[in-house]
Amino acid sequence: MANIKPFKALRPTKDIVTELACLPYDVMNSEEAAEMAKGKEKSLLHVTKAEIDCEAGVDIHSETVYEKAVENFKAFQDKGWLVQDEEARYYIYAQTMDGRTQYGIVANASCEDYQNGIIKKHELTRPDKEEDRMVLTRYLNANIEPVFFSYKSVPAIDEIVSNWVANNEADYNFVAEDGFGHHFWAITDSALNNQLLELFATKVDSTYVADGHHRTAAAARIGLEKKAANPNHTGDEEYNYFMSVHFPDNQLKIIDYNRVVKDLNGLSEEELIAAIEKNFAVECMGEDIYRPASLHEFSMYLGGKWYKMTAKEGTYNDSDPIGVLDVTILSNLVLDQVLDIKDLRTSTRIDFVGGIRGLGELSRRVDNGEMKVAFALYPVSMQQLIDIADTGNIMPPKTTWFEPKLRSGLAIHKID
Repeated sequence: MANIKPFKALRPTKDIVTELACLPYDVMNSEEAAEMAKGKEKSLLHVTKAEIDCEAGVDIHSETVYEKAVENFKAFQDKGWLVQDEEARYYIYAQTMDGRTQYGIVANASCEDYQNGIIKKHELTRPDKEEDRMVLTRYLNANIEPVFFSYKSVPAIDEIVSNWVANNEADYNFVAEDGFGHHFWAITDSALNNQLLELFATKVDSTYVADGHHRTAAAARIGLEKKAANPNHTGDEEYNYFMSVHFPDNQLKIIDYNRVVKDLNGLSEEELIAAIEKNFAVECMGEDIYRPASLHEFSMYLGGKWYKMTAKEGTYNDSDPIGVLDVTILSNLVLDQVLDIKDLRTSTRIDFVGGIRGLGELSRRVDNGEMKVAFALYPVSMQQLIDIADTGNIMPPKTTWFEPKLRSGLAIHKID
């Protein structure tokens, strides 16, 4: 069963949370971070993207930047902008987008659970990217930003969350600059915290990495490092755990993750359509944006027009959790067989566009000549993600896109 524990969060005071909270460090470059933090001395970007406080052109992976992050993190605590709770507890973090709210529980996940497969993944990770995410944690001795987990919904946990939200004012409640709402409660009732601890330990057999595979792997490796360096290791140390937000699976919605391709592999537009028709029923839908309406249906933007593509019977295997995915169908039957794109991870001929940007972004990139053709996919479901993780399979690259992103700074876990 999953080991999901309460912890003593380091948190901002209520009056500064909107200035301090920020987007995750890996969704922006240094210039964008500097612009976001302009006029905001309390923004956590001064810790997560500390190069914005260093000389222009500094190597963002240099010791200078990491030492500046340590200096700023200490200053945030010394000035009282970040204050640690006195008691270990669970926290509720809710996000609102497009009128829909999802409620997650902020807690500590176990490094051991990641090693023994209780925390399940659906993507591969690269050691170099894991290392990149480990360095700042080593310097700060803290999980500055949470990872995004899911679990199979437990009605008793849902009820605790619902009742607490209904009967308690949120500690933080704000709408960020992107229009998404963020709401946060600390569960201060010790009996409820104990009840949640018991429910996680008896009702949740696995958790699933939704977003943040490299951060998860990095956090688990940090725990192993510190364990190896501590001759008096007991297993109870804070470094054995890392901060995560756990959302029930029935509240999450995966957004489409689409593809744009730079060339037609020497084919004319007519030849491309003819080649695709071998495995798909293709119908021209005109100039208005066409969005796929169901699994195994795709849309293609080519030559100023949208096309509906429906995979023919027999082109996919419903009993294969990977083969039945639309990303697999498109990759095998179009990107590989027709356009000769063999490796989505390394090809420079393809790019990926998160659905949060809208299908208009696909047509824009084709119309301006940057790309020649675009493909939109129906989103993967949470059940598909769980099926793949449960069977030990790995999804193709760039399959899932979750929004909203977790805001950094609402809670921090100190591991020293």
